[in-house]
Amino acid sequence: MNRTTLILLIILAVTTIALIVLYFLGKRIQKRQDEQQAQIEANKQTFNMLVIDKKKLKFKEAGLPQSVVDSTPKWLRRSKVPVVRAKIGPQVMNLIADEKIFDQIPVKKEVRASISGIYITEVRQKNGAPLPAADNGKKKGKFKQFVDRLQERAGAKPVK
Repeated sequence: MNRTTLILLIILAVTTIALIVLYFLGKRIQKRQDEQQAQIEANKQTFNMLVIDKKKLKFKEAGLPQSVVDSTPKWLRRSKVPVVRAKIGPQVMNLIADEKIFDQIPVKKEVRASISGIYITEVRQKNGAPLPAADNGKKKGKFKQFVDRLQERAGAKPVK
């Protein structure tokens, strides 16, 4: 065996071992996430709330209770979380929103939200209808504008 084939075999063995380790680690993390999601679903309650403000803040600056800040890992405390300041009944609270629904939450409007602890999992209109998709206010790039224009000309998209 020459040197290059030996090096290639070692690299192949190391990558195979790394992939196997990542597979089992991913299965363990997925199982833990499923358990947490089931716990959130079990503790979910629906409230009417008036959304005062929403921002992405660092975890320490979010105004959450000290017990919540202490129970989070130190590496997560520096990350930004979507925080919603809302009035639920007579009480004003800071809540953490799910990343998926953060853009849909309207500001200065009353909504019906499913809350599990301090975590907002779902937001609907006050009458129970789903909220319309929020426009992020982001501008489209030149390429995206070009593709949209071509699709409109081809009849694939309605003209606005």
